[in-house]
Amino acid sequence: MTHWPEDVGILACEVYIPYLFVEQEKLETFDGVKGKYTIGLGQKRMGFCGDQEDINSLCLTVVQNLMDKQNIDPKDVGRMEVGTETIIDHSKSVKTVLMQLFEESGNTNIEGVDTTNACYGGTSALFNAVNWIESSSWDGRLAIVVIADIGVYAAGNARCTGGGGAIALVLGPNAPIVFDRGLKATHMMHAYDFYKPKLASEYPIVDSQLSVKSYLSALDKCYQAYGSKFSKFSGQENLFSLDCIDYMVFHTPYCKLIEKSIGRCMLNDFMNAGNNNTLMPQYSLLEKYRDFTLDKTFDDPLVFKEIERTSVQCSKSIYEAKTKPSTLLATNIGNMYTASLYGSLVSLLISMNSNDLIKKRVVLFSYGSGLASSMFSVTLCPNEKLLPKFHALIDSLKNIRVMLDCRKEVEPKKFVEILEIREKYHNACNYEPSCSSGDLFPGSFFLKRVDEKYRRYYGRNEVLMNGKEH
Repeated sequence: MTHWPEDVGILACEVYIPYLFVEQEKLETFDGVKGKYTIGLGQKRMGFCGDQEDINSLCLTVVQNLMDKQNIDPKDVGRMEVGTETIIDHSKSVKTVLMQLFEESGNTNIEGVDTTNACYGGTSALFNAVNWIESSSWDGRLAIVVIADIGVYAAGNARCTGGGGAIALVLGPNAPIVFDRGLKATHMMHAYDFYKPKLASEYPIVDSQLSVKSYLSALDKCYQAYGSKFSKFSGQENLFSLDCIDYMVFHTPYCKLIEKSIGRCMLNDFMNAGNNNTLMPQYSLLEKYRDFTLDKTFDDPLVFKEIERTSVQCSKSIYEAKTKPSTLLATNIGNMYTASLYGSLVSLLISMNSNDLIKKRVVLFSYGSGLASSMFSVTLCPNEKLLPKFHALIDSLKNIRVMLDCRKEVEPKKFVEILEIREKYHNACNYEPSCSSGDLFPGSFFLKRVDEKYRRYYGRNEVLMNGKEH
């Protein structure tokens, strides 16, 4: 190709959420920690999967629903990547399982496999797909990025931060959500804040304090680097700050962390402003921390908490206007792991009047423990010729609120029993799931059985797939 494809970005999107959920208020009462999950973490409901669902079934469901709803010809897909940390096979990729959906079309010429690093895998898969479209390897076809996880924890303090779901994005040129070329910053380093060394278990090992510090420190690094690129990109003489952002969305382990993250960005703005911040009334409460550096704020846990509370207080109005609309799915489903960030973007799209989003820039912060992080941005419907596509994309997502309202509530005791079943039969062979395929949304794929050679077979709820197992 002799020129860049124009307006490369998201053409369409599909979301799958678990059918079962538990009320966080009931769960905290059951666990004897009243207020911890709702007030302390900012959560309302948590979606979860029974043993009839695994990462393959989630991805099969979201991709098939996407292709059905968007009338995508399987032959028009040239790349498909999966981002996930929910591993059920140490060799065979989820992407190869999804190729069953393309068998009838005869299209086996589809690049891409799985990408894994905690909650960052989906973002890496997304970057790979965008780079493919903007490279000499692109053959003019569409890319599909599948971003999915099942987030479960062992019994204890972290179990309330579970969740799950899947999101599929169709990428290509002339898109209504356009990636801002050149506006991307990345920070990676070695850390044991959240990791899964027990290969026979779904459960992670979590260092909660280190996890929060790692997340916010990565946010500092990405925010500073993105801001520097933004200033050069825009040619503005003024310093980059939250005032330059229309909306900001985050990877969301729990919603209270996102309030703290906006506060952290304001703290960055305060420190970047230097002596000029005396003219900015929004920073007045932060004046006592003028001599601090960002790294120094982590030294004393008590001082860190004080600065955090003050920053949240200073940034409250910005959070309400620019970030809170993006928390719908996180509040009602929980931590979708690698799909979380893109659930935040979808939440923003369906929580705002679409006319108010036109030509707005959305900054996204992606974080995966271990750690890998990036900050990048998209522009929503940057020109009028994309308006029909933009409204069509948002209209296609309106069923998400219906799905949230149609889910089945499970009492905490039953929730614990279901997770115990998942734990007991994780990676078992000669196994048929005990949870009902009826506890799924219509059209959902489910695990039918695992044979003696650990081969997995799938059915589709209330939809006949030519009588075949998958």
